[in-house]
Amino acid sequence: MITTSGLTKVYQSRGREVTALDGVDLHVREGEVYGVIGQSGAGKSSLIRCVNLLERPTTGTVTVDGVDLTALAGRGRRAGKELREARSRIGMVFQHFNLLSSRTVQANIELPLEILGISGRERSRKAAELLDLVGLSDKAKAYPGQLSGGQKQRVGIARALAGDPKVLLSDEATSALDPETTRSILQLLRDLNRQLGLTVLLITHEMDVVKAVCDSAALMKRGRIIESGTVAELLATPGSELAGELFPVSGAATGPDHTVVDVTFHGDAATQPVISQLARTYNIDISILGAAMDTVAGRQIGRMRIELPGRYEDNVVPVGFLREQGLQVDVVEDPESDTDTDSADAELAELVKDGAQ
Repeated sequence: MITTSGLTKVYQSRGREVTALDGVDLHVREGEVYGVIGQSGAGKSSLIRCVNLLERPTTGTVTVDGVDLTALAGRGRRAGKELREARSRIGMVFQHFNLLSSRTVQANIELPLEILGISGRERSRKAAELLDLVGLSDKAKAYPGQLSGGQKQRVGIARALAGDPKVLLSDEATSALDPETTRSILQLLRDLNRQLGLTVLLITHEMDVVKAVCDSAALMKRGRIIESGTVAELLATPGSELAGELFPVSGAATGPDHTVVDVTFHGDAATQPVISQLARTYNIDISILGAAMDTVAGRQIGRMRIELPGRYEDNVVPVGFLREQGLQVDVVEDPESDTDTDSADAELAELVKDGAQ
C-alpha cells in the first residue's frame, strides 16, 4: 500500500546541507498498522511528510495505493490535479491537533470536504457520521477550546477520515497526551484499522505505542532504517536491536560456570509453563535474571533472561528442549568465555538427529 524506494531528503541550512533521509526503503502492506520508531532527529517526521508530499523528496520515489506520487509532482496542471486527488485519499493526524479555534468541531471536520467542493448537506451528514465513529456525537457544536486533549485528537482523526482515505498517517499523534488518553487513542486507531480496512503508518518515539497497536515496525537512526519487519519476525531475529528495546531484559552470569540465555516467547508458547517444565524434566535450578512480557497486537509476547548451572556445552540438551517448544533461544555471550557455542549447537543438531533415527 505504501512503498518508498531510495528516498532522500536534503535540507539547506545556513549554507550547508543537512540530510534528513538517506536512502529509505519502506514497504507497508495493505491493512496493517506500521510503526516507525526513533529518537528526535532520526528522520521520522521528514519521512511521513514525504509520504504525502507535504515535503518534496530530493530523490527517490513514493508510491501509495499503486500511484507514484513523486512522478505526478511538478508535471503541470493535469498531473497536479491527479496529485491532489491521490493525496485526498491519504489522511493525516498531527501531534498538536491543528484545529481551527474559530470553527466548531463539526466545521473543522467539514473543512477538507469544503475544499473538495462537497455540498453543505453532504458535509453535515459526513461530519455527523464521523463524530459518531470517534465517539464525539455530542460535541458537534463545541469549539476546540472547550475540549480536552484526547477529544481534540479525536476530532483531528475524524477530520483526517473525511475524504474516505485508504491510508492514515499519524505524526506523533499521542506524544502530547497523558498515558490513559494515549491508550484510548491507540485503541481508536486500531478499531478504525479493523472496521474501515485502513492502512495506518504512524511515527513515534515511544516503544509502548509499537507494542500497543503495531503489526510491523521499523527502527530509524540518522535518516536510515536500521531494521524492519513484523513484530513477530523482529522478536525471532537474534540480536535484533528493536526487539531488545521493545522487551528489554538484563542480568549477567553469577559465576564462570553458568550459562545465560535469552528466551523469546510468542504464540501459544507464551502461555505455557515452559521454564518450570524444563526445571522438572532435567532436575536443574534455573534463575530468572529478568523478564518483560506484554500484549502485542492482541497476542502475548515477551522475553526472559535465565541462568542455567554449568557451561554452555553442559546445557546443550536443556537449550534444545526450549527450542523444541517453539521458543527463540539466544545465548548471551560472556566476553571472558572461550566457549564455542557454534560447536555446541552442532553437537545439539547431532543429538536431535540421533534421536530421530
